[in-house]
Amino acid sequence: MPQDNEKQQKTGASSGARTAKAKRGSGAKLVYETLKDEILELRLTPGAPLDETGLAERFSLSRSPIREALVRLSSEGLVDVLSNRSTIVAPLNLVEFPRYVEALDYLQRVVTRLAARNRTAADLDRMTKAAEAYDATCLEGNPLRMSEANKAFHMRVAEAAQNPYFTTAYGRLLDEGRRILHMHYFRRREADDRYPLGPEHFDMIEAIRLQDEAEAGRLAHEHTRMFHDRLLEFMQANYVADID
Repeated sequence: MPQDNEKQQKTGASSGARTAKAKRGSGAKLVYETLKDEILELRLTPGAPLDETGLAERFSLSRSPIREALVRLSSEGLVDVLSNRSTIVAPLNLVEFPRYVEALDYLQRVVTRLAARNRTAADLDRMTKAAEAYDATCLEGNPLRMSEANKAFHMRVAEAAQNPYFTTAYGRLLDEGRRILHMHYFRRREADDRYPLGPEHFDMIEAIRLQDEAEAGRLAHEHTRMFHDRLLEFMQANYVADID
């Protein structure tokens, strides 16, 4: 009997530890997802401080899951850890925007050309479903969900390329650009464009289906170029011509 009690106590302690670990994990996931949405939607502005103590109070959690969420956000380039160990929302460096677009353009062309070379029937089906889901999301008019759906489509293309190194790097670039994409969607909504970037998705799928690498690369380049041009249009100030 004493041995049974000791065994039950150990089992109970082990179960409690697993439960606590699960709670910590789910807490970190909640903090990560909430902060990520707020950063991408620009509700947390670039450069805003992220105080661990304040966040722990906000989410009614210890600092451990908060720190875990911030580390994950840092790995995605969405927050910066400063030399004094404080954490801020990563600045949105529009001065480097041309370099960002350059990197995006090259990687987008590479993965789209490789997708045309290596795609399977299952890949084409996943791309088509993702493109249709993007169009359906556009009707909702929610920029955050639109950027999520846009990334999902392009990741299906990248996965068809069958090179995990390109896929990982491309996914990181897409995440880094989602705050900029949010501004793009805002501008297109003002212009009453219901499907920004959408029709080109199906053109790219067709080139990939035909295994036309040159056309797939050309369309990928034009896709990036249009995003670049429309964002510059958004950033141009509209000054009032006459004021009485």
